[in-house]
Formats: sequence, C-alpha cells, structure tokens
Amino acid sequence: MELNELSAALEAILFAAGDSMEIERLALVLDTNSGRIEDAALALGSLLEEQNRGVRLIRLESRLQLVTAPAYSDAVVRALEKRKTGRLSPAALEVLSIVAYHQPVTRSFIEKVRGVDSAYTVSFLTDRGFIEPKGKLEAPGRPTLFGTTEEFLRVMGLRSLDELPPLPNIAEDEGRAALRMAIEEKTEHSGEE
Repeated sequence: MELNELSAALEAILFAAGDSMEIERLALVLDTNSGRIEDAALALGSLLEEQNRGVRLIRLESRLQLVTAPAYSDAVVRALEKRKTGRLSPAALEVLSIVAYHQPVTRSFIEKVRGVDSAYTVSFLTDRGFIEPKGKLEAPGRPTLFGTTEEFLRVMGLRSLDELPPLPNIAEDEGRAALRMAIEEKTEHSGEE
C-alpha cells in the first residue's frame, strides 16, 4: 500500500473509531508494520495542519487519535450544544499532580501528601475521566491504586507522561527556593484575576 493510501486508510479508521487506537492494532489491520503506520501518521498529521483542516492527528503514547483542531473547538461545542466544563479547582489540580507524578497511588497516599481528606476529589477526577483505577495494592484492605488516563494526556496536551516537567528536588536548597518562587508567583497571579 502506498504511503498516501495508507494515510487515507488511517484517517478513515480513526474517524470511524472516534477514539484512540493502538499503533500495533492499526498495523495489524492494515497489514503493515508499526514503522509504516508512524510514517503514514506523520504524513497525515502534516497534511491536516498544512491544509488548516478541522481535525488534527495526535499521538497518546502508543495510540493515535483524530481530534478537533483547537481553533474550531468553540464552534463544535456550540453546534453540539455541549456545556463547557469548568476549570479544575486547586484541590483537583493538586490531586491530579500527585497521581501524575507518583502513579499508581492509593487515596490514602494522596491524603497523606495533601494532609486532608481527598475522597470527593478522587471521585470527581474519576468521574471526569482524568484518573482511573489501575488495580489493587497488595496490602491489608487491598486499597485501589489510581493512575492517569488518556483523557488526562489529551486535556493537558501531552503525548506521554515523560513530557511532564521535572519536580524540583526539595531536599536541596535550590529546589526549595525554586518551589517557593513558583508558589509566590502563582499566588501573585491568582490575586490579579
């Protein structure tokens, strides 16, 4: 199959799927290898951007998905009469950060880090599809382990968790200073709004 034809087939499958698909699965379905699928995905992604099309091809770790181009998301929301979801609260962002950087984690680990009950926030983030159960901890009571989802990657604009910025090392003076400065900067900006 020619690269153009492979790109067209990839576009058709991803459009029909409406969700992300594993590159390996696409290679199997299209009777080729994952390298050719990645080449076709690059060609398709470039074409969609160059022609300023209404969709974009994104990669989420080892998966591909067609999504709405950011420039047209408001029009799609209006057309489908979907309400915009509100911003995440500081508590939700804290929990999401803890899960993203330390996953898989239990709710009790999250609560230990935050110092407050986090049951509602964990439930909220699970309902919104940002985190999900990833198994059970082999410990008394077998607590649920939580990790981030593809939705988290999509909303945060990340291809994989490897793209998360590094956390400062607070065991060192420079790390504590960087964290203090980031907190002060965030506090100043939140007071301006």
